Amino acid sequence: MPTWIAAGLWGLLAGGALIIGAGLSYFVRVPRALIAGVMAFGAGVLISALSFDLMDEAFRRGGFLATAVGFVSGAAVYTLANAILDRHGAKHRKRSGPQHPSEQQAPGSGLAIAVGALLDGIPESIVLGVTMIHGGAISMAALAAVFLSNVPEGLSSAAGMKQAGRSPGYIFGVWGGIAFISGVAALMGFVVFRHFSQAVISATTAVAAGAILAMIADTMIPEAFEETRTTAGLVTVIGFLAAFALTKLGG
Repeated sequence: MPTWIAAGLWGLLAGGALIIGAGLSYFVRVPRALIAGVMAFGAGVLISALSFDLMDEAFRRGGFLATAVGFVSGAAVYTLANAILDRHGAKHRKRSGPQHPSEQQAPGSGLAIAVGALLDGIPESIVLGVTMIHGGAISMAALAAVFLSNVPEGLSSAAGMKQAGRSPGYIFGVWGGIAFISGVAALMGFVVFRHFSQAVISATTAVAAGAILAMIADTMIPEAFEETRTTAGLVTVIGFLAAFALTKLGG
């Protein structure tokens, strides 16, 4: 199988976890505390992956300057885009409770939520494709981190959308579309960036890492802390350790 097709399929697999989470949340009554706990675990997994897989790889390929510039730039761009979307009703897009506004309460919030979900997922997907540039193999630690974090994202957001009165077609249309775009983004991450220098690849990986860390702090951790204040830290540490073990023992 051509590597570019494999990259797209891996991205589609990781994005498909959003649909799994949304389906569980829509058809099964999942306690909010459990959703928050899974969100905390996913946050820990992502923090570990971006620390030991993405940032380490970016530094090895491009050195500190390219890595630092990319890392801060990714966080800054994400924060700016997130602030714009917040003003249009997407502030609580990962929340599982009643924070989601309905379309009547905030016209245009449905589109903002969908765009916000894309904003959260595209950096992760692009970096999956980038990890395949040298060697043609996916980083299993990065893949596991994205997949495991997407399940609680689908769980939490779909629960909030359902409470806000969003239709099943809207909910699954959003997550199905994002899963497809995740596959395309991973494919493009491989096809486009394999032609660039090590410094550009390093900066791109760091940009994704910065955006992911900003997303974790802005959206995932608040949801986790909201419902599991006494255990959120512990569950996050367990998720971090699980991804750390996958990175080190799997290598």
